[in-house]
Amino acid sequence: MTPSKDRKKTARPFAQMALASDEGPRNGNGQKRNVPTMNQSSNHKLALFNRHVKNPLLTAADWPYPVNTVFNAAATLLQDGRTLLLCRVEDHRGHSHLCAARSKNGIDGWEIDSKPTMMPEPDDFPEELWGIEDPRITFVPELGKYAIIYTAFSAGGPCVSLALTEDFQTFDRYGDIMPPEDKDAALLPRRIGNYWALIHRPVSAQGAHIWISYSPDLRHWGSHRMILEARRGAWWDAGKIGLSPPPIETPQGWLCLYHGVRRTAAGSLYRLGMALFDLQRPEECILRGNSWIFGPEEPYERYGDVDNVVFPCGYTLGSDGDTLRLYYGGADTCIALATASVRKLLEWLEQNGKPTVKTLE
Repeated sequence: MTPSKDRKKTARPFAQMALASDEGPRNGNGQKRNVPTMNQSSNHKLALFNRHVKNPLLTAADWPYPVNTVFNAAATLLQDGRTLLLCRVEDHRGHSHLCAARSKNGIDGWEIDSKPTMMPEPDDFPEELWGIEDPRITFVPELGKYAIIYTAFSAGGPCVSLALTEDFQTFDRYGDIMPPEDKDAALLPRRIGNYWALIHRPVSAQGAHIWISYSPDLRHWGSHRMILEARRGAWWDAGKIGLSPPPIETPQGWLCLYHGVRRTAAGSLYRLGMALFDLQRPEECILRGNSWIFGPEEPYERYGDVDNVVFPCGYTLGSDGDTLRLYYGGADTCIALATASVRKLLEWLEQNGKPTVKTLE
């Protein structure tokens, strides 16, 4: 389903009309019967995030050239204070590329590159044959550059690729740094000891879990270790998990928002949870929450090319060091924004998390 100006205008009124409708279940006397709704915004855990009133911020209707959908954007603050979103843009072949949008306030007034910012280059990088997707941006002070970790869609499946840039105009591609099947990756902004650290999500016979790997030069990776395991059974994050935006460095540890995928009779359901990892030994999980904290609820999250998906790839932090702006893809069809307090996220995790969570719980 391609976003359009008409859809953008009608989605919310339709939802409001449905809520205001007098139709609904009635008892034997013809009186309306109160039925609990599925709206989860009253859940105190989900109130950790507040959706922006201008959602969705960006759709295909905003793009300066023809595209199918726009979603799953990386985010960073530029030196001039503007917010940059590096958006995944899918064309009408089904292949994706990356395009930058810049805004002074990170909400509206977006200036979108008139042509793709970063296109696949399959002649030099054959792993990019079917497109490049779902970037995460980390500014690396030691290098004075932005590291873009993205998914390259190769003939052998998705793999993790790396590019460095100073200006989001020219890119130094390192190529694939993790073989297929692997994705949902981000670089930590500083070395751990003498090594760079990459969090990623390989898929193997063991399942789809979150791992960490280390490198002396950003090219050669080893010391691979699983750090967060997908649970089993009826859990919201059973079977498949993956890192969402890059980890947030806090005094308490690396705060990671991750997505869990629950497969239902109606399809997959993507929601967010939290875990905290040791600052100096990020392979050690300190706390993991049992409940999801953010899930698809609004029409732009529930209906689109892929229904029932919230998928963040980027965030920015306010000047107070606490205000978190989370940019996420809604239903693989648009880009939306939710805000939160890092302090409150940590407080919730301290109250509701466990040091270890067995997969068979």
